[in-house]
Amino acid sequence: MLFTLAEAMLLLFLVMYLFLENLRATLIPAVVVPVALMGALTGLFVLGYSINVLTMFAIVLAIGIVVDDAIVVVENVERIMTEEGLPPREATRKAMGQIFAAIVGITVVLIAVFVPMAFFGGSVGAIYRQFAVTLVLTMVFSALMALTLTPAMCATILKHAPGKELMPSTGFFGAFNRVFRRTHTGYQSAVQRILKRTGRWLVVYAAIIAGAGWLFAHLPGSFLPEEDQGYFINMIQLPAGATQERTLEVVKQVEDFYLKQTDVVDHVIGVVGFSFFGRGQNSALAFVRLKDWDERKGPDNAAGAIIRRANMALFRIKQAFIFAVNVPPIPELGAVGGFDFRLQDRAGLGREKLMEGRNMALGWAAQKPALAGVRPEGQEPAPQLMLDIDRAKAQALSIDMADLNDTLQAALGVAYVNDFVREGRILRVQMQAEPNLRARPEEILRLPVRNTRGEMVPLSEIARPRWVVGLPKLDRYNGNPSVKISGAPAPGRSTGDAMAAMESVAAQLPAGLGFDWSGTSFEERLSGAQAPFLFALSLLVVFLALAALYESWAIPFAVILVVPLGLLGALLAVTLRGLPNDVFFKVGLIAIIGLSSKNAILIIEFARTLQDEGMSLIDATVEACRLRFRPILMTSFAFILGVLPLAISTGAGAQSRHAIGTGVMGGMIAATVLAIFLVPVFFVVVRRIFPGHARPEHEHE
Repeated sequence: MLFTLAEAMLLLFLVMYLFLENLRATLIPAVVVPVALMGALTGLFVLGYSINVLTMFAIVLAIGIVVDDAIVVVENVERIMTEEGLPPREATRKAMGQIFAAIVGITVVLIAVFVPMAFFGGSVGAIYRQFAVTLVLTMVFSALMALTLTPAMCATILKHAPGKELMPSTGFFGAFNRVFRRTHTGYQSAVQRILKRTGRWLVVYAAIIAGAGWLFAHLPGSFLPEEDQGYFINMIQLPAGATQERTLEVVKQVEDFYLKQTDVVDHVIGVVGFSFFGRGQNSALAFVRLKDWDERKGPDNAAGAIIRRANMALFRIKQAFIFAVNVPPIPELGAVGGFDFRLQDRAGLGREKLMEGRNMALGWAAQKPALAGVRPEGQEPAPQLMLDIDRAKAQALSIDMADLNDTLQAALGVAYVNDFVREGRILRVQMQAEPNLRARPEEILRLPVRNTRGEMVPLSEIARPRWVVGLPKLDRYNGNPSVKISGAPAPGRSTGDAMAAMESVAAQLPAGLGFDWSGTSFEERLSGAQAPFLFALSLLVVFLALAALYESWAIPFAVILVVPLGLLGALLAVTLRGLPNDVFFKVGLIAIIGLSSKNAILIIEFARTLQDEGMSLIDATVEACRLRFRPILMTSFAFILGVLPLAISTGAGAQSRHAIGTGVMGGMIAATVLAIFLVPVFFVVVRRIFPGHARPEHEHE
């Protein structure tokens, strides 16, 4: 993650140097970035937050945003020095007068768009809160630096050399400037032509909204990306009644299979007698620790690929049901990855009907291409020894039932005695009968039970054994009898696809059988239900903040219209890369709302000011596009390359970085390419409908 942070800062520096073409000018925003980040980290410390994966994601994402305000200031100062020949101090004073309102507006929008995320509850809210607090603190310090430190550095560091061009005309930068000037001139001409046919471009905008809506509706859902966490789990289940010796033999085969893969596996730990299916001699777990990520580079050596190969190989072991599974992205929300489906008896149909429904669901699930590894969790019905106690005879022999229960607990189960200290550690003393004293019913019946007179009475005097078949435990979920079914999405499919497939299976089950989700699956459904409200609230807060800032309803409306452009780019990017709509992507969409609005504010604020100064609507809009074209491209490219390391990173946590980096990068590309043409259309159309105190279009200076 630190390497990703360093890459982002290096790319930012190169982009700024390419556009500013001046080392002194480039150093100003380069100095502002660490100062703003240190301020944000101090704020996190004061608020009690830690440096974790989520806050680091937010910091890398914020790097491209932090530098924007400083770039806008430096670029405007340098432009005034170049075009008007003013010395640095006077140029800085004039530049700050022009862009002060734009910087405040950008900061208000970026803060307003993230604030609602901090007030959501639950596990999803905890994730949102980490991002929101980190990004809001970063925005505050970024604006503070842009209004204080950056102007001071511009006035003292930038040089004014009369007769010497600030923008080179020879060499690499000269070629870049010539290409940029031609592009700039072509863009200005294109905007003039577009503004003559605003109705046609509004139709294009409507098509963009429809396309974004279609992509969002068809984007598969997920909760969090499944990460390569450096280890995974194998669940081992033998038939009911299997002995510990048989289980140990299977565990040994599993260990031997993994230990032969010395290039990817570090070590294996087997646990017998316990699994996520339940406790018993026929249950076991095997934890496979993989080598460090640097030693197993490449997609074929990632945890997911190793798990798929292991399942294919371990399926050949017929003595047991063995399934390798990845660990969940949030351990506290589940034992293993995939989905967690609870089939419930909601009509009192009985255990047999519930098990029949489970078997039907498993059969139908096996035919669904979106599902893989669908399995029941829990112990199957097994032989059990039932002791029928003759209570009347026990009372006649003065045997207290509590003493009888304690005896059976200590002999057949485990009884806690006390603690003792050994080598500085506190250890527990637990009592259990020797295996040979409880291996057969005859041995169990010889257990002595002490009566109230202190005499020892054999258990056979009051108990009669019989064999039954039953379940080790009765599961309930939300008060209803239930069975747990787990599984994973097939390769190339998301958990949202898998959950939709399981819901279609549940719809075919007999009446009275229902279902519910738990663990990460429940959180995924919850996050999906919260997302529309979160987006709507963020848009509303941004709109109201801009309305209060500009004392107008029209200007905020023109700014908000740019948001679907960024959303289209984000949706296209994740769709083309095959990524789902997960929590990190939703965070990226919230960021895109603010970032796309930023570009619109840079154009609209200048156009509004120029129009208020007396220019016609069209002329003011075209001139604003001319003045803001370079800083928009510069800040956008700086941000895009700043998040590029997130989108292409590898190693631990790479999937989460891809989820947030890809969407934000794609959204910013679309918000830049499309917004520079459509934002002028929005401003002109809105001003025509709500002219306010604007000057009529036909009046020119």
